Amino acid sequence: MRISTLLLFFLSFSAFAQYEYEPSKDYPFGRPNPEAPQQITDFSFMIGECDCKSSTRNQDGSWSEEIDMLWRWKYILNGTAVQDETLKADGGHSGSVRQFVADSSRWYVHWYSSKTPSTTLPTWEGNKKEDKIVLYREQKAPNGMEGFFRLTFYDMNESGYKWIGEWVDKTESVVFPTWKINCTRKKK
Repeated sequence: MRISTLLLFFLSFSAFAQYEYEPSKDYPFGRPNPEAPQQITDFSFMIGECDCKSSTRNQDGSWSEEIDMLWRWKYILNGTAVQDETLKADGGHSGSVRQFVADSSRWYVHWYSSKTPSTTLPTWEGNKKEDKIVLYREQKAPNGMEGFFRLTFYDMNESGYKWIGEWVDKTESVVFPTWKINCTRKKK
């Protein structure tokens, strides 16, 4: 009887430890796992929910009217990765899973969208550089010029953050912004 009670205790404890950093009642957006690479906290200013304004570039070069958006972030995979989702007023929703791979010392971001379902998720990669997080994905310009679609998080603080998507050439001397988002943290 004692052995079965001890066994049940240890099994319960080990099962809890497997999910200890997942979102829960006490931690609705999860927590960073201390066993994860220290970079897991690069996105700490984003964890939670923000009210955002999203705007994209029109064909004529002007900026579209801003769209209201909720951007929600949480730690997943028992605190070893980050997931985000956007819920936009126009019905276009998207999200991503972000994992830091220690072997390459880089973040890998796999993006998905309700408006553009895909059998293979596009992937950006990059790192935190000083006070910005910069991610790249190879992409040619409409004229065929080689380059990247660069995503940058900046002005990250307790109040919110900003994000911009830009096409850049390989030397990053040509920069063409196509999408921008400004976020304000929701009151708890």
